[in-house]
Amino acid sequence: MSLPTLLEHYDQGTGTWDEMCDRQQIREQYNKVIATLRQFSINDLQRKDRLADELFMNQGITFTVYSEDAGIERIFPFDIIPRIITGKEWEHIEAGIKQRLKALNLFLKDIYNGQQILKDKIVPASLIASCPHYTREVFGIRVPHDIYVHISGIDLIRGEDGHFYVLEDNLRTPSGVSYMLENREVTKRIFPELLAASHVRRVSNYPLMLHEILQQMGPGQISNPRVVLLTPGIYNSAYYEHTFLARQMGITLVEGRDLLVNNHKVYMKTTDGLEQVHVIYRRIDDEFLDPLMFRPDSALGIPGLMSAYRMGNVAIVNAIGNGVADDKAVYAYVPAMIRYYLNEEPILPNVPTYEMSNPDARHYVFENYTNMVIKRTNQSGGYGMVMGNNVSPEEWLKAKAAIEADPRSFIAQPIIRLSTVPCFIDGTFQARHVDLRPYALCGPQGVQIVPGGLTRVALRKDSLIVNSSQGGGSKDTWIID
Repeated sequence: MSLPTLLEHYDQGTGTWDEMCDRQQIREQYNKVIATLRQFSINDLQRKDRLADELFMNQGITFTVYSEDAGIERIFPFDIIPRIITGKEWEHIEAGIKQRLKALNLFLKDIYNGQQILKDKIVPASLIASCPHYTREVFGIRVPHDIYVHISGIDLIRGEDGHFYVLEDNLRTPSGVSYMLENREVTKRIFPELLAASHVRRVSNYPLMLHEILQQMGPGQISNPRVVLLTPGIYNSAYYEHTFLARQMGITLVEGRDLLVNNHKVYMKTTDGLEQVHVIYRRIDDEFLDPLMFRPDSALGIPGLMSAYRMGNVAIVNAIGNGVADDKAVYAYVPAMIRYYLNEEPILPNVPTYEMSNPDARHYVFENYTNMVIKRTNQSGGYGMVMGNNVSPEEWLKAKAAIEADPRSFIAQPIIRLSTVPCFIDGTFQARHVDLRPYALCGPQGVQIVPGGLTRVALRKDSLIVNSSQGGGSKDTWIID
């Protein structure tokens, strides 16, 4: 079967923005890719598909599904057809993310110091008081350069109207950047000429950018601060990424047992004795960082770390307490934060969000639940999500009872049909829904965003859930001019 024949049967669906086709016409940005793919037979593409799987297998690029008892380590599914975004579209995305992060950093500085935004009743004080990730232990701590969010992954979706919306903010320990980088390396292997001819903006300098920002966070005037990456260990779902980033940046990968605190300073145990650590890029959640301050049963953290942090002798990236800013209920107030702190209108809109703690919103959602997706405010990975258009009466009654018992822990959003892109599945081209997670780095010189990010794909037909833990995969994301 030839590629032109396959494209004739490409079904972009109804009521969905397809990023390759506009009324059966190929969009300009996809012309070169499609023209190149026409030169391959289906057998050629299947060989490239198998090669991509082998490359991921050989690299050991895996993720963990915690909800399964057996075979939890999986190779991350990869689709060989790149997702293409134009330079003009990217400029809009970039401006919107920079604006959003500027406001979120100001919010975190405010909420852990003067709390003026609560006094002015822009954000309800009860929402912050009831947030499980508001960390009172760090109130009043001044962080280097007033930067709380050094590394973020802002999840975007494209709606039926073709516009980009922010779905959620990941401001604690966002993962997935290693997949973005490895996706590009695999694409270089399977489509080297196409990648070079398309003038795709590069993403490979991300580790260098990240390392520069980590070094800039060193306390005082230290010219060459010691930076480490703190991992929970081999059983963490993102352990591959921890090892990958540490290797790419040339910094030491450590676990909590490799560090100790003495006289309010953090030291790393080495064969040559103790060496002071100045910056910790942590991939451990707040509550496990210091058993003397948070969970006493944590074996992952470093006793006394908070005392060194409070004294300003060590920088922690991202800052402790960021979870209050990416709580899904607080997310609804980010547009108000942008207006309050920056006196600007949001460039990238939120998805309409209903807080279940509001009785009127709760009543509306219960009346219209078949058009809603219900989410827990502090769950990620697609867990705890109820798709109203795909839920049984029994499941809905169970979800409704959980919401009524603890409404603060839930939000609802209208179901948006995510945009679709072409995927090579079972030897044919099929439309699948996608989202986008660009990665932004905040340093003293401002916000830098890698041109592209991680495109996650709902590989199951008609599914809108892109998370790898729920059967999703990924593809290379090209920004072209």
